[in-house]
Amino acid sequence: MTEYEKIYQFESLYRAYKMSARSKRSKNEVVEFELNLANNLWRLHDALERKQYRPSAYHRFMIYDPKEREIQALSFGDRVVQHSLCDNVLKPYFEKRLIYDCAACRENKGTHFAMDRLSGFMHEFHKEHGTAGYFLKCDVRKYFNSIDHEALKYLLRRFPDRDIKAFLYQIIDSFNGDTGRGLPMGNQSSQWFALYYLDRIDRIIKEKYKIKYYTRYMDDLVLLHEDKAHLQACLAEITAVAEETLKIEFNEKTQIFPVSAGVDYLGWRFYLTDSGKVIRRLRTSNKRRFKRRLKAFQEKYRSGEMDYEAISRSLASYVGHLQHGHTWKLQTKVYEKFVLTKAPKRNEQKKLQENPCN
Repeated sequence: MTEYEKIYQFESLYRAYKMSARSKRSKNEVVEFELNLANNLWRLHDALERKQYRPSAYHRFMIYDPKEREIQALSFGDRVVQHSLCDNVLKPYFEKRLIYDCAACRENKGTHFAMDRLSGFMHEFHKEHGTAGYFLKCDVRKYFNSIDHEALKYLLRRFPDRDIKAFLYQIIDSFNGDTGRGLPMGNQSSQWFALYYLDRIDRIIKEKYKIKYYTRYMDDLVLLHEDKAHLQACLAEITAVAEETLKIEFNEKTQIFPVSAGVDYLGWRFYLTDSGKVIRRLRTSNKRRFKRRLKAFQEKYRSGEMDYEAISRSLASYVGHLQHGHTWKLQTKVYEKFVLTKAPKRNEQKKLQENPCN
């Protein structure tokens, strides 16, 4: 069986459907797909087998947390195809090629894995050099929107299955084909493309400059080294590769800092104390976001838009995230003022208006 055939096997598409539908079964497009499930899966199978499949138009919408950005999403049937492609082809292919500390969107990894790796690196660094060292922090300007189609295709040129390679090129050009730049943020395949796009930079850092303490979460890179000049030389080379080969550029957040100043990474500020302890403080912008979220919960509870159970569920994951840092004082201070109260009912409100002194 070829790599391309793995995508459209009925069993592969059925597994992909189940994964795509998780936690979304109440949505209209999922319900409609399930009403004629077998026929819809066979329709995808036949189109892929005949090489007649084309992604549908992208649905665009805005999100505003943690920052404003546009998301481009495919229909549910197209997402099933994406899941099958990623699970059966892209994941096995890229997992063998990515470095261990490329942490985003990979099984058994993620934000907390990357945070723990950086903390561990800082502990090890302190044993050898104390706090006499430097961070190099790199961040790509508008990463997903900047990825160059031709540069990405060149990186994928050695894909062993010709049909898969042609299929990947088709997916890449299905978005912004006129400009030849950008990947849709709602595509699962875009996550793997974006991870692999910076692999050459990973290799330069790890293999040429021998940076032992290095972690990357998508386009957010942190390097730790005792020699500032060594980091400056590394930055110069990876900047040149980014601009000349990958057609992207690092933004103004890309700087070298002394270890004593700490470093921002994944919404946290990491500090290394003189004793070797690593302190994780929530970044100021995330503190404000946390407080705004609690205030929104109070307003929604008061208006009846959310009940106590819904608020508890929404808070649980966020509080769990806070427990990965030194936030006890922050949580204590914020929760002291977090009181849920119901708005008075209409008849009670009318009585209060008529008799305000009672």
